[in-house]
Amino acid sequence: MSRGLDPRVTSLGPFWILPVVILAANVLDVDAYSCHEVRTAFQLRQVGPLHRVPETPGTDVDLLVCKHQGPSCCTRKMEESYQLAVKRETVHNIHSYSYELEHLLSGHSDAFHDMFQYLLSFSQGHLSSLLEGSYTSLSRQALPHVNQLFSSLSLYLRGANISVEASVNQFFNNLFPLVYTRLINPGIEGSMMSISQMSDCLRMIRQDVNPFGPHPAVMAQELAGAMGVGRQLGLALDEGVEVMNATENVLLSKECVKGLVKMVYCSHCRGLTLIKPCVGYCLNVMRGCLASVSELDQPWRRYTSLLEQLTHAMAGHHSLELALLGVRGHVNEALLYAQLHGPLVTATVDKVCGLSTGEPTGMQPPGPEVTTSTMTSSTPFPSAAPSQPLPEQWLGQLAHLRREFLIHLHRYKSFFAVLPEMLCEGENVVDDATCWSGDGVVERYVGKVVGSGLHAQRHNPEVKVRSTDHTLVDVKERLESFNQETHDRFPKLGQVEAWEELGSGETEEGSTTDCDDEDGCQASGDGQDQTSHTVVSSEGKSIGRHPGGASPHENPAKPPFVRVFSGSPSASWPRPYSLALLFAALSLHWTSF
Repeated sequence: MSRGLDPRVTSLGPFWILPVVILAANVLDVDAYSCHEVRTAFQLRQVGPLHRVPETPGTDVDLLVCKHQGPSCCTRKMEESYQLAVKRETVHNIHSYSYELEHLLSGHSDAFHDMFQYLLSFSQGHLSSLLEGSYTSLSRQALPHVNQLFSSLSLYLRGANISVEASVNQFFNNLFPLVYTRLINPGIEGSMMSISQMSDCLRMIRQDVNPFGPHPAVMAQELAGAMGVGRQLGLALDEGVEVMNATENVLLSKECVKGLVKMVYCSHCRGLTLIKPCVGYCLNVMRGCLASVSELDQPWRRYTSLLEQLTHAMAGHHSLELALLGVRGHVNEALLYAQLHGPLVTATVDKVCGLSTGEPTGMQPPGPEVTTSTMTSSTPFPSAAPSQPLPEQWLGQLAHLRREFLIHLHRYKSFFAVLPEMLCEGENVVDDATCWSGDGVVERYVGKVVGSGLHAQRHNPEVKVRSTDHTLVDVKERLESFNQETHDRFPKLGQVEAWEELGSGETEEGSTTDCDDEDGCQASGDGQDQTSHTVVSSEGKSIGRHPGGASPHENPAKPPFVRVFSGSPSASWPRPYSLALLFAALSLHWTSF
């Protein structure tokens, strides 16, 4: 006989199943609202100790920043860790975006200084070879003065408080006793009672006697004009690096840190670890945090503009190269002038210094010292730089370095204004579907998006800006002061003639052809067309030809010249034959190789 079910069991029917289903649902519900994903994100982003994250959401949490009704996976300790983490992450992101700009400034500062030193070394070797090859009787005693001159010029280009004019005058003062006793009056030293007293007297009266004619003044003027711009460019690059160092150490206010925590991490408290901030929301937070940084925008734009103008003035017309290459020619012409006017110089010195010189011998220059205003093809190449490229190969290297620098610099003109936008892009913000608004998940951010700068933050709904960063205020004032000093020292900086605006050689995007006249490449056509290849417009565009090498018939070519952008008188060479003399000498010199 089969055994039937207990009537008490059958009378319960399906009601015994309900408690079991409820129990299972509670177990599943607890698992669904666990803080597992929050713990994972906390650990991956290295926010803090993992034990601070609870296993399950709590309902009685007293939070200061991430407040909301309902269970939360955050605790007060987690909020403290979030504040430290978001500050560290934001500063790191600022560093990552400013690093390239800082590297651009510091790297090109080193590159320009290396190029300056290269030009100085070549010019020094060029002058030394002149003295050793054509003025052997005084070369050994004169070479230390040559070294002293170029050492002073090197220090000047690196920002030292040295006068170019004083250095050039000192060089010729020291050179005069040697010229007087070895070129104008060879052998006079044996008839003098005190050589040291004679040398001191000759040094003191050199500028009054003017034995070298106008050549020392012209040489000093050209060097001061061209090197002054190069020196200011080096100082400007160093100033930019200092500005970037200051902004990297920006201090984030408490209000800013709270706003960043709310934007980045408060969604984690609700288990939403993958949601991204809304675009407008992120911009408000970042612009509020970087309000003091954004105040650097206007002085920075002016600073980058001055950088462009200084670079154009220094390298665009080969001013520095031509000025340094011209030192040898100026010294040679000065020595020729002294020999030619030897009797007059001797008579004047005899009256002032009371020296008994006997019959002047200046009209009979000694055989081995006879020189001409042009160098012969047998003139030795500077021994200091035998392995360096020839001038026609590196005459345009500064222009090439200038172009490369300006192409990169153009991208950073508005760096401090767009830094908040760049930081928001790094946060992978979204502006469609759903995004995080700081209070919850929304389809779009409805708050007012404010602009950059301190003034605009009065209406910022996310971050209250209560004070300014005094360090950045000082940086702004220093940058403005530097800009004004540069403008005052070079009031005509950046001014170009109208005819220069019609050239080409650089595309609208800043790219250039493979080879243009500005880089020292040989232009096609006859020699007359080639004379215009050193003239460059303020936008970096060569003026001698159109793309493809054709010369513009409507714009007559202009002869090359040394452009000076300072407030001093024009440093153009005073005689038309001076520049032709330099290039003719260099051409004869190069053909010997």
